[in-house]
Amino acid sequence: MLQWQRTAFHFQPLDNWMNDPNAPLFYKGWYHFFYQYNPSSPVWGNITWGHAVSRDLVRWLHLPLALVPDHWYDSRGVWTGSATLLPPDGRPAVLYTGATDDSVQVQNLVFPADPADPLLLRWSKSDANPVLLPPPGVGPQDFRDPTTAWADATGSSWRVAIGTKDESHAGIALVYRTTDFLTYELLPGVLRRVAGTGMWECVDFYPVSTGGVAAGEGLDTSAVAGDGVKHVLKASMDDDRNDYYAIGSYDLEKNVWVPDDAEADVGIGLRYDWGTFYASKTFYDPAKRRRVLWGWVGEMDSEGADVRKGWASIQAIPRTVVFDVKTGGNLIQWPVEEVESLRMSSRNFSGITVAPGSVIPLDVGSATQLDIEAEFVIDEAALMATTEADVGYNCSTSGGAAARGMLGPFGLLVLADKALSEQTAVYFYVARRRDGRLRAHFCQDESRHVLLTSANDIVKRVVGSTVPVLDGEKLSLRILVDHSIVESFAQKGRTCITSRVYPTEAIYGDARVFLFNNATNCNVVAKSLTTWQLNSTYNHPYSSSKGFSLFSTL
Repeated sequence: MLQWQRTAFHFQPLDNWMNDPNAPLFYKGWYHFFYQYNPSSPVWGNITWGHAVSRDLVRWLHLPLALVPDHWYDSRGVWTGSATLLPPDGRPAVLYTGATDDSVQVQNLVFPADPADPLLLRWSKSDANPVLLPPPGVGPQDFRDPTTAWADATGSSWRVAIGTKDESHAGIALVYRTTDFLTYELLPGVLRRVAGTGMWECVDFYPVSTGGVAAGEGLDTSAVAGDGVKHVLKASMDDDRNDYYAIGSYDLEKNVWVPDDAEADVGIGLRYDWGTFYASKTFYDPAKRRRVLWGWVGEMDSEGADVRKGWASIQAIPRTVVFDVKTGGNLIQWPVEEVESLRMSSRNFSGITVAPGSVIPLDVGSATQLDIEAEFVIDEAALMATTEADVGYNCSTSGGAAARGMLGPFGLLVLADKALSEQTAVYFYVARRRDGRLRAHFCQDESRHVLLTSANDIVKRVVGSTVPVLDGEKLSLRILVDHSIVESFAQKGRTCITSRVYPTEAIYGDARVFLFNNATNCNVVAKSLTTWQLNSTYNHPYSSSKGFSLFSTL
């Protein structure tokens, strides 16, 4: 049932429940992806580690389960963890959280049973498990999700961060030091503490290049802090189920990370994504010298619907992550370049003028698997004539795509039916600030993605945030459409939004795309607008007799 909701080029297992991405890595020519998985039901529980491999991050071969809850220290679930590639041969050491017989959260160690196997089919849990117990002052159920480790300057020891909270409900990242991944020392103080943010899950900590020859490239997790290198601290907030990050300076000797902007600290400022995107994890890809971000995109319908369709949740398209050298204050996220290998036929609609209050259909062909790139220009005379400040606009509370302002909203309607009774709007809204400068908002309206009469158990909302637009830049966006997910990127990835949508009319051949402009005072020109049909990647189950050769040429 509900087969039209299944995606064509996003990662998802053959069936059943999936949540957090775990321990992504590149090993002996293969990208490995592990994930929280219930092999027996489309609802959460009985958590194991699913496992898949790929040559290109978009076409995946599904392998047998990597880890299952079969010891007292993980009997209630093999939860989230990370991989660290150890010198000299790059053998992965994986730390993961186990929920014990008594539901205590402990950290466990696992190594490949056969490091020579590029598919890493078999894993061996350490006899020393659990290698870490909750320290004094930390609740037994508030100690989880170890990060990838980073080495000190000499390479003689490693550090690992783990999320928790304190009695006053402050979110915290603790840091441990180890030389062998078997014994650990809790370092004095905390890496970071932010009051009022609650439990920090799925902490991630990694360096980014802020300029020089490495600008635009990823850095190994152990890259030394200093000139030209900042560190990103990210945490998934259990309170509101969103992923927040901040950029700052790291002092390894003092075990302290300080954000560049205290008002945009972890949990109170920037987010990876303003839609449905959680429990994310990055890894460094040495093959292409890039940092790649994975994020879990859960369902926004009912558990009953998930049971009827037999599966729940997908992963967002993997994204490269770099420091924005132009703004100096945020990250840029962009779909990995391999997504473009899925592009098939394209159509160009550049130069269309969209008058105030108008909707223009675009003949894109099949509209359920698309890659769309567009640049918009607002009529200059209208910009100059709009002098009144508009400081109260907020994507979530200002009426969505149907509410009209002088300079917006305008953009694209995707997964829309002919009558526009179903639609997901991806749009800009431009407002003038009190100081006279313009501020751009980038929003996604999910409130009409399905007819109200057909589904009353589905979340419908409007999400988004502001997006920096520098002098001389056009308003630009990219949209990936895949049946029941819409991923959007504004200004080359400064602001990102992911939506789960469940149309019942705008499916298969009845789905359409429209340009729209609900501004009251300006023409908008789609200076450039190109759509591509995207191919399906399909699911490839593993066969011990032919599984390796199936993907050997990718």
